[in-house]
Amino acid sequence: MKKKTEYICTVIVTAVLIFGLGIWAVLKPADDFSESERRPLEQLPELSVKTILNGSFMDNFEDYTNDQFPLRDTFRSVKALAQYYLFGLSDNNDLYFAEGQIAKLDFPLDEKSVNYAADRFEELYKNYLEGKANKIIFTVIPDKGFYLGKENGYPVMDYNRMAEIFAQRLDFAQQVDITGLLDKNSYYAADTHWQQQNIFAVAEELLSALDARPFEDLAEALATDKFRGVYYGQSALPLPAESIFYLTNEELEAMTVYNYETGKTTGVYDLDKLESKDPYEFYLSGAASLLEVTNPAGESGRHLVIFRDSFGSSIAPLLMRDYEKITLIDTRYISPALIGEYVDFENADVLMAYSSLILNDAYILKK
Repeated sequence: MKKKTEYICTVIVTAVLIFGLGIWAVLKPADDFSESERRPLEQLPELSVKTILNGSFMDNFEDYTNDQFPLRDTFRSVKALAQYYLFGLSDNNDLYFAEGQIAKLDFPLDEKSVNYAADRFEELYKNYLEGKANKIIFTVIPDKGFYLGKENGYPVMDYNRMAEIFAQRLDFAQQVDITGLLDKNSYYAADTHWQQQNIFAVAEELLSALDARPFEDLAEALATDKFRGVYYGQSALPLPAESIFYLTNEELEAMTVYNYETGKTTGVYDLDKLESKDPYEFYLSGAASLLEVTNPAGESGRHLVIFRDSFGSSIAPLLMRDYEKITLIDTRYISPALIGEYVDFENADVLMAYSSLILNDAYILKK
């Protein structure tokens, strides 16, 4: 009798959970956006004879139900914790957790992608820099996995081979190796990016190659203590929020940043972006195809051009002391053919700085 009662109770609880969640899923309004994953969520697809016959309704409806399921983030966290700690799996969603940090499995090295990136940089040199630019330097920003992977038993790409390819292909630029100036703590625990307060030595190394001076009187300030990086949502692990710090002084506070896309002028640090979906956009207002920074205290006529990805947003302020003008170009968002309409490279210093994550999947760089 006791076993029968337990069986009945189990069936009832299971039925309540299944049907309760099902009814909840039907009645609850659809969410537009996942804050944790930083992506729009699938909406209810159009129901028509055409979408039923071509199969698109069922395909999209499956995505819709996955995205709109009640307590979705909670179930994602339970799944991630179970995979790591119950089933002993080494990664979840191609991310791994080691020494309190989350890193991406970016393996193996894609030499075709690296050569594609080198092609793009060679074209920039031939079209804009050859015979015009002053100093040209190039650096690869290593992914966090460079410092976490091997020592924790995870595969890593062949960073030495990547550096070798660029050294062979980009003979017009001085190669600056910054790998020894960083470690795993240089990065946010749950994000791809490095922390500005931990990369001053990198800035010094790059400026030395450019014959320019670093700032001597920067103060560290707290921007927010509620930062949850991109890996927080992708991993679904219940990690604590992190702090974003920034380095500043009167010279940096006096600089202005013009965004060619929006036509707006802001400061080097954009406090409004701390309330956005990605607070890292606090640095130079985030991703943009073309920015121009004016430094009233810079050396007259001195110009620095930075070809960069998102890592460049946080290091660029540390490079600005000696330059009257700093131009930041992100060729993920602007066609190189258009750059000459906006940027004069005559006697400019040039820095090309890209993350290994981008270079190993470089097809996002425009031709």
